[in-house]
Amino acid sequence: MLLRSIRLVGLAMVVVGATACYTLTPIRGSSPAPGTRIAFDVNDVGRVALGGAMGPEIDRVEGRLIERSNGEYLLGVTSVSLLRGGVQTWKGEQVVLKPEFVSTVYERRLDKARTGLALAAVAGGIVAIASQNLIADGSTQDDSKVPGDTGLTNRKHIKRIQLLSIPLSRIPFLGRP
Repeated sequence: MLLRSIRLVGLAMVVVGATACYTLTPIRGSSPAPGTRIAFDVNDVGRVALGGAMGPEIDRVEGRLIERSNGEYLLGVTSVSLLRGGVQTWKGEQVVLKPEFVSTVYERRLDKARTGLALAAVAGGIVAIASQNLIADGSTQDDSKVPGDTGLTNRKHIKRIQLLSIPLSRIPFLGRP
């Protein structure tokens, strides 16, 4: 049972570490290398030009840079954020973005502080649960005592932990940059 719990803890840590916390950082100066995950804030000119192919309410386009030539970006699009909220998921469809369609270019980077904080929170939660003896069998009763003859003496007391209900928008590292 303990080995299974350790495996689950390890799996939880790997999942949090793999998803990590990324942030979009504005690119200043040099252009990003092909293969880099980037995002573009689309301006009004871009919304008009790209409206037929991508929809009229484009706010931000994110994807992997395939090539940059003559100032234009060839992007394998992974998601499109809309002006009124919502995100459309794409599967790498290629779109050419001209510089005049874009107001800001971002690079997607790992935010080490937020990722560390998320890992620490998961580890702290796991330690809190383990310290309450809930991973074993949920029992807080001392099993060294021999129960009496009645059925009431065989009941085990189970501690209950109240789970917090926090809206995800209130957690800083889960919000949009």
